[in-house]
Amino acid sequence: MIISLALTLGISLIVIAFGVRGAFYPFTNPIQNSNDNSENITVSELIKIELGGMDQYILLRGANRSNPVLLWLHGGPGAAQMPLAHHLDKKLEQEFIVVHWDQRGAGKSNHRHFDESTMTFNQFMRDAHELIRYLQTRFDQDKIFLLGHSWGSQLGIELAAKFADDFHAYISVSQVVDNYRSYEIAHKWLTDQAHQTANQAILERLKELGKPPYTKHRNHVQFAGLIGDHGGNFDISLGKLARIALRAPEYSLTDYYRWLNGANRGSGPMWKEIYKHQINYIGQIPELEIPVYFLAGLHDYNTPYELIHEYFDMIEAPQKDLILFDQSAHTPFLGEPETFTEELFRIKQLYVEKREG
Repeated sequence: MIISLALTLGISLIVIAFGVRGAFYPFTNPIQNSNDNSENITVSELIKIELGGMDQYILLRGANRSNPVLLWLHGGPGAAQMPLAHHLDKKLEQEFIVVHWDQRGAGKSNHRHFDESTMTFNQFMRDAHELIRYLQTRFDQDKIFLLGHSWGSQLGIELAAKFADDFHAYISVSQVVDNYRSYEIAHKWLTDQAHQTANQAILERLKELGKPPYTKHRNHVQFAGLIGDHGGNFDISLGKLARIALRAPEYSLTDYYRWLNGANRGSGPMWKEIYKHQINYIGQIPELEIPVYFLAGLHDYNTPYELIHEYFDMIEAPQKDLILFDQSAHTPFLGEPETFTEELFRIKQLYVEKREG
């Protein structure tokens, strides 16, 4: 996610002007339910824990601490999901203990003296596994639900393959499948769009960038920006996204700056590693030992639906499903939030039926 300096300054001014409640003293609201002992059974905590030798922040919210844990791995790297939790999770919190984690270098975990050199794939995997162990112990659950979105789906699919015994199921949202072929599909789509609309400006930009894959991070960023400008990425405007995020009591004014800084950094520190090691999960992870559910937007050209469908067709798993969001691109939880929540409830119900059966 790339955000301009102007937007950065604009968001800061909005925060100051409208006085976000958590601007200086971040907190998370208590969860209300009809149980007289609700304070004893609900979970609503914003806490700092040590993962991989550094302090990182997690948000835990659920109406009943006996509900299964749902760990959400955000995209980016750097695009922390926590400031959207209050908007997305109210219904989910009734059925799960929803956990949002600001990964190293993202949001509240993007500390002032953060060492960018620690942003390696293996380190993110170690951090995630430590967090999973913490959640299992904290809530006395042998298994949890794992949800990975975009960059988080890279962590998610590899965690699911490596530590299958830790999970009820893996829920993939906008799964990364093959980074080189994703470029090719998106490049052809953008080129076709430009020809159909006689948009010479886009054709010139594509010519300047050259054919993918892109060895330089800035070219990758510019190409991703073109995808977003033409509806192949986010499902709501950045302005609306900012207005939602600014209502998050969990974030202070400093946290918003850290979020923007981490989002603008993106995958830059990891780019050589990402580019050098081509991702091709069709060949690299052809099977999982746990159920897998692919949630995908038809209009996604960041992680193209075409590749997700291909991966779904070939992957072997005890149970699998492909859930298409035909009105969405890369963020179906924003494009079709009610349907998205209903699908997660359906996945949980399958787990309940299996357990009771």
